[in-house]
Parts: sequence; C-alpha cells; structure tokens
Amino acid sequence: MNEKYELKPIDKIAQPFQRFIQQEKSGGLLLGISVIIALLLANSPLREGYHHILEQTFGFTWNGTGFFNFSIHHWINDGLMAVFFFVVGLELKREIIGGELSNPRKAMLPIVAAVGGMVMPALIFMLLNPSGEMHKGWGIPMATDIAFALGVLYLLGKKIPLSLKVFLTALAIVDDLGAVLVIAFFYTSDIELTYLVGGLLLLFLMYLGNKLGIRSVYFYAFIGICGVWSCFVISGVHATIAAVLAAFTIPADVKIKETVFISVISNYLERFKNIDPTEHTPTLTNDQLHVLEKINVATLAATPPLQRLEHALHPVVTIVIIPIFAIANAGVDLNIDFTSLFNTNIAIGVALGLVVGKVLGVVGFTAVFVKLKIAKLPDGMNFRNLLGLGFLASIGFTMSLFITSLAFRHPEYQAQAKIGIFAASILGGIIGYLILNKNPKKPKNDE
Repeated sequence: MNEKYELKPIDKIAQPFQRFIQQEKSGGLLLGISVIIALLLANSPLREGYHHILEQTFGFTWNGTGFFNFSIHHWINDGLMAVFFFVVGLELKREIIGGELSNPRKAMLPIVAAVGGMVMPALIFMLLNPSGEMHKGWGIPMATDIAFALGVLYLLGKKIPLSLKVFLTALAIVDDLGAVLVIAFFYTSDIELTYLVGGLLLLFLMYLGNKLGIRSVYFYAFIGICGVWSCFVISGVHATIAAVLAAFTIPADVKIKETVFISVISNYLERFKNIDPTEHTPTLTNDQLHVLEKINVATLAATPPLQRLEHALHPVVTIVIIPIFAIANAGVDLNIDFTSLFNTNIAIGVALGLVVGKVLGVVGFTAVFVKLKIAKLPDGMNFRNLLGLGFLASIGFTMSLFITSLAFRHPEYQAQAKIGIFAASILGGIIGYLILNKNPKKPKNDE
C-alpha cells in the first residue's frame, strides 16, 4: 500500500504543472500575468494585430441565413465566460446546499458584508456620475475578483486564520450572485420573448431530468449548450444568466450514501485482490476489468454530478478561460491624454467605488451587525483583518472588466473604466496585503 506509482518520463514533466494548477493562488497569478500580456500587446507595435484578431468574426450559415456570426471578442465574452458563470452557479448551489451559505447564522455576516460591498461602491459611482451614458457604469465597482483576492490571501500563508479565508470565499460567492443579478436585470438588451420562453422551457426540461433521476452530464450539457444557451443568446438575455440557471438544475445528490459506498468498494477491492493475489499476470484479467467497471459505477453513483462537473471544469476556467478573457479585455492603450481621462468621472468613480466603497461597505455593514449583536465575527477574526479583507474585496478585475464591456460601447469610456479598475485593484491588493501581513498572532484554534 505504501508503494508509489512508477513514474514515467512524461509524469516527471507533467507533475510540476499539475502541482501549480492545484494551488489556490495559481488562478490569481495567471490572471495577473494575462493582464500584463494584454497591456503589453495594446501598447506595442503589435497593437493593430491584437485588435484585428479580436474583431474577426465567425459563425455558421443554415439555408442562406447566418447564425451566431460573432467576433472573437464576443465569443470570448458570451461563450467562454458562460462556462465561467456556469462554474460560479455550481459553486453557489454547493455552498447553499452544504457549504458556508447552508447555515443561516454562519452565512449572515458574509452576506451582509457582500451586500454592503455592492451597495456602497454603486452609490459612490452614481454620486459622481448622476446622469448620461456614464451613469450606466454603476455596476462596475460592485464586483470582487475571487481568484485575485484569494490569491493575495494565500500568499500570506499561515499568517492569517482559516476563518478569514472561509469568510472571504463566502463573501465573494454572494458577490458573484449579486453581479449575476445585476447583469440579468440591468445589463440585458431588448428581449425576444419567443426565444426566452423556449430557453426557459428547456431549463424546465433540465430541472425535470434532475427530478427524474437523470445523472448523465451529457444530457445536461447537450440541452444546456445547444438549447438553453443558444435561446438566451438569441433572445437578448445575456448568456451568462443562462449558464447560472443551468447550473442550478444539475443534480447535487448521490445514489448511494458514503457508508454504503465504503462497504461496496471494500468488497470489490477484496474481490479484485483475490483474483490475482500474486500479480502473476502482467495485464488485468477479464474478471478484474469487470470489478474495476463496477468500482467506477459505484464511484459515479457516490459522486454528485454537480461536484463532478465543478471539479472537472474548475481547472479549465482557472488556467484557460479567465486568462483568455483577461488578454481579450484588459488591453488598454496607456498612451492617453490624462486630461481626457478625467473629462468624465468614470475612472475616479470606479476607483473610489472599489477602494473606498468596498471597504466602507464590507467593514461598515459588518461592524453594524456585530455591534448590534445580530451576528458575531467568526473565531480568529478581528476588525483589523476585516479591514484588510475589505481592501482585498476591492480587487475587481474579472467581473468588473466583464460588466464594463456590457455597460459601455464607447471605447474612451471603456478605457477610463479599465484604468479605474486597474488602479483600484492594485492599490487595494497592496494595502490589504500590508494590513494582513502585520497580524502578529495566529489564533490557536487554527494552528
């Protein structure tokens, strides 16, 4: 049992990459590298080629009529990001069913902090941009980038209590839900009701499949992508909403309980061992193959499809989708006239909304509920590290950039918003890191 797998040359090459992917901070690190790449491309002689590639369109034609003839940039934002939001939906459902959001008392404070961290940034932005097209950007500073924020938190290692990581994760998940609702209700274009109703009927079919006990991910993938996503895109409702709703229809239950699974697997393993106890045959016998097939069936029955999908898609989102999104959306030409940068209050509204609004909302709303004794801080947390967490919540990259693409069509306004996001996210990340890095003690219960 203590013997290790025999390492092949390819294993020695692949293992460092696998270890990197499995680290919590890898997503934030890759996102940061991608943002730098985008800025370099947008401010180099390659800028024209960079923008030209993103503007290329492709789709398909049926009976002379074109469908989904979108630019690469559009495909990234509405196609690849739909997978990102699907994973967000899976995480939300898991947390509501059996995670940090399943216990109302434990969930109250992260929910309050998240609501405060969305309301205050939006109010600050709207005070600075009360009317006109600029006003549409109020949703931009509401979002927290969970990958970046957790990446900074994990750089601190054991200097911070585990409860702080759990609190920030729960806060960011609620924040993601808020961003999804904002996109659904405020950043959706004209709606084609026929296709929307069709999409909702297909969603109901997925829900019905769940209740009937269908656990095949291919069933949900086919209806979700070919049906729900397509109908929502054509209807005008943003595709990310379809992805989150589809995620909530994925089964989260098991067919066999853990104790039964342990007993069944133990019996199968004993049978597997008895078929060839001396490992005399270099290959597996047919009987051993049948036993392994039964083990696989039992394992699938004991694993919720929701967690199976989340586990499979999370590395794809972290390593592939988010970096591609960042490269496509973070390219801002920094050769700008700073007088034109501030000819509107978009940049300052986004920056202050994130750095000031997030901190006031997260810390302020939490402090009020704690002082009123409606809720209490988790073990190991204090107001000092809550303040640091508030600054980390001001890191808004991914979701803020995404909402920017929905809020503004004018390139100048988009550039102003992106610069506000970059400035606030970098400043908030540094301040949050410095505050949390000065924590002198680590609570005993987290050691």
